[in-house]
Amino acid sequence: MTNYILRQGTDAYRRLTLLAEAKWPSTSALLERLPVRPGMKCMDVGSGTGAVSLALARIVAPTGRVVGVDTDTLLLDLAREKAAEEELPAEFLEIDVTKSELPRGFDLVYARFLLTHLRSPLQALEKMRRSTVGGVIVVEDIDFDGHVCYPHCAAFDRYVELYKGAARSRGADPLIGPKLPGLLEAAGCTRVELEVVTPTFRRGEQKLVAAITMEHIREAVVGAGLASHGEVDDIVDELTAFARRSDTIISLARIFQAVGWG
Repeated sequence: MTNYILRQGTDAYRRLTLLAEAKWPSTSALLERLPVRPGMKCMDVGSGTGAVSLALARIVAPTGRVVGVDTDTLLLDLAREKAAEEELPAEFLEIDVTKSELPRGFDLVYARFLLTHLRSPLQALEKMRRSTVGGVIVVEDIDFDGHVCYPHCAAFDRYVELYKGAARSRGADPLIGPKLPGLLEAAGCTRVELEVVTPTFRRGEQKLVAAITMEHIREAVVGAGLASHGEVDDIVDELTAFARRSDTIISLARIFQAVGWG
């Protein structure tokens, strides 16, 4: 996906792992509400490190099956290794949802932080819906305007501005979250449900997500002429120092969790 603004491969692993840890409590609660149960067949589109795929596999085992699909071959290999280590019923396939159809016959199809990066998110959702008949489609994605940052931090404001600018320069949508229910309905889903969460932290490594993300959009930001390398350096340093303070509060972007039945 050439419009993806974040670094991939080895550089992406720490960020995605930290993000998965920060996000897991709210994703876990979402999956419990559905619920996911043993024997189900699930697909994770844009599986990244495989964190959600493997969690689903632990739930649906031993008779169920999980397929994770992504375009990052390094992350796919790492996910395969983890699945093999735990002897989980999960496989990982290299598939670009923007170019190819997805496998079919699933009870649940899931995507987290994928649609925001796509020029045609509706097309991807239509492919996801075709992958399930009478099953569930679950999507989580961002509204990048929605953050908690206390006290005020000018570097954080600039980070949000630059992220949105870089995404839009590639044809992506950093504010897609509120659009998810309508997109699911347009893709043919019914009984669409919605929750909104904003994972927020006073301490811990999760407070560094913003600083790490800023570093990982460096090339997209500078390439689009939105900021210089020097300014990016300054923002990363300021965000890191801000996160390390004990009196600060930082959240992830506001996340919309939408569920529809195919």
